Amino acid sequence: MHGAFFALLGASLARFLLRHPADPRTPWVIALSIAVALLYVLGPALGAAPTPRRLGWLALVIASWVVLVLLAPSFAWCAVPLFYTALRTLPPRAAVVLVAALTALVVAAQLELASGAFDPTLVLAPPAVAALATAVFVHMERQAQRQRDLIDDLIRTRRELAATERREGTLAERQRLSMEIHDTLAQNLSSQQMLLQAADRTWDTDREAAHRHVRTACEIAGRGLAEARRLVHDLAPSELAGGAPLADALRALDAGPEVTVRFHLEGTPVDLPERTKSALLRIAQGALANVREHADARTAALTLSFLGDQVVLDIADDGRGMTPPEAAGTAAPGTTRGHGLPAMRARAHQLGGTLAVESTPGEGTVLSVSIPLEPTP
Repeated sequence: MHGAFFALLGASLARFLLRHPADPRTPWVIALSIAVALLYVLGPALGAAPTPRRLGWLALVIASWVVLVLLAPSFAWCAVPLFYTALRTLPPRAAVVLVAALTALVVAAQLELASGAFDPTLVLAPPAVAALATAVFVHMERQAQRQRDLIDDLIRTRRELAATERREGTLAERQRLSMEIHDTLAQNLSSQQMLLQAADRTWDTDREAAHRHVRTACEIAGRGLAEARRLVHDLAPSELAGGAPLADALRALDAGPEVTVRFHLEGTPVDLPERTKSALLRIAQGALANVREHADARTAALTLSFLGDQVVLDIADDGRGMTPPEAAGTAAPGTTRGHGLPAMRARAHQLGGTLAVESTPGEGTVLSVSIPLEPTP
């Protein structure tokens, strides 16, 4: 439509210059043609909403064109693109009134070009073109509105479906956890209670049987502890509830009153999957727990880096460091240490990532975990 307007404007100007080469109106016609063209170019920058600036621009374009038609009636056919401009800018009733007024001006201009000779086509053709243009525009607007309504309905339905799926998933997870707790932890606690009660009854009369009951209760307690750790491992951290950013959760971590923890963010953050956020937060918590309990450090630094195709979390401390076997995630036989690093490495491996530890005795430790990110479509 913009191209049609400039084509009609140029053709009308060329016709006037060819028909009236030495007419005193020529400078005014050329100046007004340039003014109308410049004003029309400014239209798209003002948007399509009927703002005061947009309405003022439309009034200037129409007024300049009307003066141009009064000087040179051949410019009347530029009205067709102006019909659509008015229909896009004004409310329907005001736009129809303006289109009717422009059409009347076009009819008068065509009759003037005909030198007063009456021609039915000059009277009927402009209103027919205006009516057709208006009908086409109204039909297109209705189709576009129906499409927008359909898209809004689809988006709303998708959101409702997603919310329903989340609720069903939450209820299913709660039911699963309740069943697992009932079948594992509750049963283990019940068995321990019965065994300890039996040991208490036989403590004075049969010490050996009482000891057996106590040992069995300890074994059941160990299995229950392992099961509890497995359940906790599957739960999402509360620090990430409600879609909280990972950076905020990491920034809030601490390693006790004797260790100063600093957080650094590098790169442009992206929306991470919940599993990735949960794993990185758990790894950071485990690493800071090691710093607090074993490193004898004064400061620790958390650095979260977004590198395009992966996210990297570095945890560094200035503590006493570790020996190579400990840094590799192993421990001496018969000790209770060494479970933290394998658990962190397992979390990273579940997401296709890697975990590396660099440590030298007396020079601190740096733990680095890298998780690949899915490419953005």
